[in-house]
Amino acid sequence: MKQTEATANAPYVQPLNIKTWAEEDRPREKLLLKGKAALSDAELIAILIGSGTPKLTAVDVAKLILTAVGNDLNELAKLSVKDLMKHKGIGEAKAITIVSALELGRRRKETAAAARTQITCSTDIYNYIKPQLLDLPHEEFWIILLNRANIVMKKESISSGGVAGTVADPKIIFKKALEQLASSIILVHNHPSGNIKPSAADISLTKKMKEAGQFLDLPVLDHIIFTDNDYYSFADEGLL
Repeated sequence: MKQTEATANAPYVQPLNIKTWAEEDRPREKLLLKGKAALSDAELIAILIGSGTPKLTAVDVAKLILTAVGNDLNELAKLSVKDLMKHKGIGEAKAITIVSALELGRRRKETAAAARTQITCSTDIYNYIKPQLLDLPHEEFWIILLNRANIVMKKESISSGGVAGTVADPKIIFKKALEQLASSIILVHNHPSGNIKPSAADISLTKKMKEAGQFLDLPVLDHIIFTDNDYYSFADEGLL
């Protein structure tokens, strides 16, 4: 492409470089000098993306991304690669790096929850299943199988659906429970909308599952409606 005289004589704009900062202010160096806890969320994300744009440092880009999600890491974790790529300075590789780092954090929580867990209340259920259902944009239905001491034997996904609902077949649920020789079952599904109020279908399914469990001597101890910030327990509300 032929350059015009103005283009040829235009000064080269050097991308803003974190290396020009004082050493204690550069994210990587700051982590080495002061430890990971000393870094802000934006600085940690800046380390992931590595570089900024001709006018923005990596930290500036990270701050803009965080501002767009209200500085909420839980909201950031919901963004897809394409969502992140809408931000200036974030290409596919950088977006993948951010998504991967947040997924590792989610899996770390899941691993921590995988230890021998005893369910004593609805809050225990909510915290136990959180790694599977947090940040999901669609509905999923899970079961938690317990032994006689209410210790978790297994958790298993039953179905995954759309934003408005998912299918839970009682025959499949009880088949899985009987195969594992479980002593009781807990039902869990999420509402991506954030509304914890049970629908008519939720109430009908819970009633059907309770009756089937009584017949099979496999009681349904609770049905939890999960949202990112709260939950509804059928047992706590006296509906089981």
